[in-house]
Amino acid sequence: MSAATQDRDSAKLKLAAGAIGIVFGDIGTSPLYAFRETFRGAHEMPIDQLHVLGVVSLIFWSMFLIVAIQYVTILMRADNNGQGGSLALVALLSRSIGKTSYGWLIVLLGVFATALFYGDSMITPAISVLSAVEGLTVVDRGLQPYVIPIALVLLVGLFVLQQRGTAKVGAMFAPVMIIYFSVIAVLGAGQIFNTPEILWALNPWYAVQFFLEEKVFAFLALGSVVLAVTGAEALYSDMGHFGRGPMKLSWFGFVMPCLLLNYFGQGAMILGLPPAAAEEAIMSPFFFLADEAYRLPLVILATCATFIASQAVISGAFSITHQAIQLGFVPRLSIRHTSDEHSGQIYIPVINWALMCAVIVLVLTFQNSSNLASAYGIAVTGAVTIDTLLMAVLFIGVWKWPKWIAIPVVLFFLIIDGAYFAANLYKVPSGGWFPLVVGAIAFAILTTWAKGRKLMRERMTEMSLPLDIFAKSARSSSARVPGTAIFMNSGSSGTPSALLHNIKHNKVLHERIVVLTVQISDVPYVDPSERCEIMELGDGFFRVILHYGFMEETDVPKALASREMCGGPFDMMQTSFFLSRQTLLTSDKPGMAIWREKLFAWMMRNAATPMEFFRLPTNRVVELGSQVEI
Repeated sequence: MSAATQDRDSAKLKLAAGAIGIVFGDIGTSPLYAFRETFRGAHEMPIDQLHVLGVVSLIFWSMFLIVAIQYVTILMRADNNGQGGSLALVALLSRSIGKTSYGWLIVLLGVFATALFYGDSMITPAISVLSAVEGLTVVDRGLQPYVIPIALVLLVGLFVLQQRGTAKVGAMFAPVMIIYFSVIAVLGAGQIFNTPEILWALNPWYAVQFFLEEKVFAFLALGSVVLAVTGAEALYSDMGHFGRGPMKLSWFGFVMPCLLLNYFGQGAMILGLPPAAAEEAIMSPFFFLADEAYRLPLVILATCATFIASQAVISGAFSITHQAIQLGFVPRLSIRHTSDEHSGQIYIPVINWALMCAVIVLVLTFQNSSNLASAYGIAVTGAVTIDTLLMAVLFIGVWKWPKWIAIPVVLFFLIIDGAYFAANLYKVPSGGWFPLVVGAIAFAILTTWAKGRKLMRERMTEMSLPLDIFAKSARSSSARVPGTAIFMNSGSSGTPSALLHNIKHNKVLHERIVVLTVQISDVPYVDPSERCEIMELGDGFFRVILHYGFMEETDVPKALASREMCGGPFDMMQTSFFLSRQTLLTSDKPGMAIWREKLFAWMMRNAATPMEFFRLPTNRVVELGSQVEI
């Protein structure tokens, strides 16, 4: 084997190990509550061979079909320049079929999947940490009153930690999760060795027999079985951090075997116990896998694992919000970069504190992880079902599969995912309403901002003067002063209102006038050689368009300093940035409903300033206001 091949293999193994620490925490902590909830959740089931083998078989085949096949094998091939997730998939699809009659529907589906993710990112920390801390009651029932206070302290500490960045803590994630997965695999394997008949659950007939015998009851059980595959969407969303190859290696080579050993081990333990002992163990089968002397260390290890899983979901919320901002679905927010080496490590204060408040409310409202499980399935199954619909467009519109192949494949997964979603609908009154409400609010915000921006740009374009005409008329009507003036413009045509107001009120022009537009492409990253697009209009007027990908940081001074253009270098001490600040006036024009216009106006007032978002020097910025009706 050559040295280059060894280096590639070594790098792949390191990335695979890193993925275990970052990506698989959500699905990795599901054994704490998934198996338990199928028997002691909203609908209790008898503990006997039929039900145990049926449930374990459902868990195995759900994990194999949804996670291993649908996400890891198929959807991970649908990368947008290496990036995954619902918004990245929508951007990929939009480039191919965005101008068709149903392109708008694809965007709405992706936006709604994103909206559901916010509900998921609120529930995951609450249910994960709470289920781990509840293990203390297995060690000592007298610790029950301390479960919620301990969980709240851990969760608040987790969100406070975000503003410091997670680079140092993140270095410990992979070792802790590798230990965690190894431990739960060993615990499960020991029980399988004692009760090997649990391996019959590998045969899908036991899942079928479960449905034939129980029918409606088995269908409702799907609402809890699906908890075993929570986090499947995260595998796809985080693909850009580690790459498809390392993710597949870590999933098939380590994570999936460990999870299956644990689930089969829980089933084997319940089958091997007398009825009375099984009734006690089913209340917390994950912790009963360990001997009494080792249960407290297992609680501590599981708590660390859920802490890491929660961290990954919170970081995912930051990442998807950043994507949504760049793609025009969310107002500009204050974004802090917590690492000088990794651009993807960001912290968004408003998202962090909103999630923390929601998680605290969830814990105090639902009180235990079993109640929270009722709220969990809707968000997960809804996002998975939407991904399946987008997958259909991917097969036919992008990959050009023959319809006789694509349609049966999509229908197969749609039946499975749709069944899980339908099975969770009965949970709506008992908690499933929460992610739906969060999703509806997030969807309203995302679509209102996107629609409002579109309308506002249309109105401003109607009122704006072509820049070349303005440049000709302004040459002789104003005095020229030394220096450079950069006028930020949201559109790629027309004259910025700040430039019009500047010459109207100040009656001066700088020696060099640059009308600068920042455009976000539907690809994650733009080649630096294609960053700048420059048009010279004569007499010191220039139009510059900076192109960024939706995963990139929009640092305007850095981009301007990276090359000499527009007649010479940009000296920030001789450059002034002029920003247009619009005040929105609601009106009866046929654009949006009045309540949406007021929501859009509120978001505009509370959005981060362009100065902060584009990282402009604070002492070189001038803002000029105008009023716009939509």
